[in-house]
Amino acid sequence: MHILVTGGAGYIGSHACKALAQAGFVPVVYDNLSTGWADAVRFGPLVQGDLMDRAALDGAFARYKPVAVMHFAALSLVGESMTNPAKYWRTNVNGSLNLIEATLAAGVKRFVFSSTCATYGDQDGVTLDEDTPQVPINAYGGSKRAIEMMLRDFERSDGLQSVIFRYFNVAGADPDGEVGEQHIPETHLIPLMLDAIDGKRPALTVFGSDYATPDGTCIRDYVHVCDLVDAHVLGLRWLQAGKGSRIFCLGSGQGFSVRDVIEASRAVTNRDVPIVQGARRAGDARSLVCGSTRAVQELGWQPARSTLNQMIGDALRWSRQKPFAK
Repeated sequence: MHILVTGGAGYIGSHACKALAQAGFVPVVYDNLSTGWADAVRFGPLVQGDLMDRAALDGAFARYKPVAVMHFAALSLVGESMTNPAKYWRTNVNGSLNLIEATLAAGVKRFVFSSTCATYGDQDGVTLDEDTPQVPINAYGGSKRAIEMMLRDFERSDGLQSVIFRYFNVAGADPDGEVGEQHIPETHLIPLMLDAIDGKRPALTVFGSDYATPDGTCIRDYVHVCDLVDAHVLGLRWLQAGKGSRIFCLGSGQGFSVRDVIEASRAVTNRDVPIVQGARRAGDARSLVCGSTRAVQELGWQPARSTLNQMIGDALRWSRQKPFAK
């Protein structure tokens, strides 16, 4: 059974393709390679195309006849979404609408969507779950919330069944070293920290030290990428079993500050992290911590690898390998 995986050449998408292949599916990667890597496409065919290219989408559906779509492709830089919101609304929302229409035109009614905790905005002292009000504070979160709303509308009008995953900070890498995290530019805390430790960059910039948190730095919930994509396979099977549309939050349930992550890196690497203190970034929430009870109880999901030491260790092994090449 073929699964169309948009953004399958990217960080999370490539790990999802491996998990799908291990589960007996054939992942068909649909990616324009603007931020993804052809080297990461190792578990099924690649269709190089853009979500705005309806003819290319229709061609992929006609050739491979997927039984479901797994949608990861999106712009995802919070800072950029604050300075160039039009780019995010145009790319994420219009591209997703084009994909949904192509999905329905091909007669496909199962859709797994990669959403985000950024739809919640900044809510003080709240463990964020599926019933928490969504009040995004940046265009990235706003665009993802809009896509969730589209999926609900197309369920009512066309019977499109979807599983939506709102997830938190994804970290780590494939422990087998086949795929991993590689962005240009890199914006995620753990790979930036490891690059600073290994001398690949002068220092790690800590953005903000005056948040209302115990040590003044932002708090985030980190989930291992392999745990995350396991949930996506479970979500696909949920739809195949006819259980209907559902939203799930995915995280470890623990919040760690930036300085907590830096301290954990010392235990893994036995090295200090060179640090430069920077100002707050626009659009950054103070604290985002997940409640994943529904995913655990209904999907049978377990974030087994989502400890800081495991995520940092897996990311470290990947960061010291030969990187993907364009």
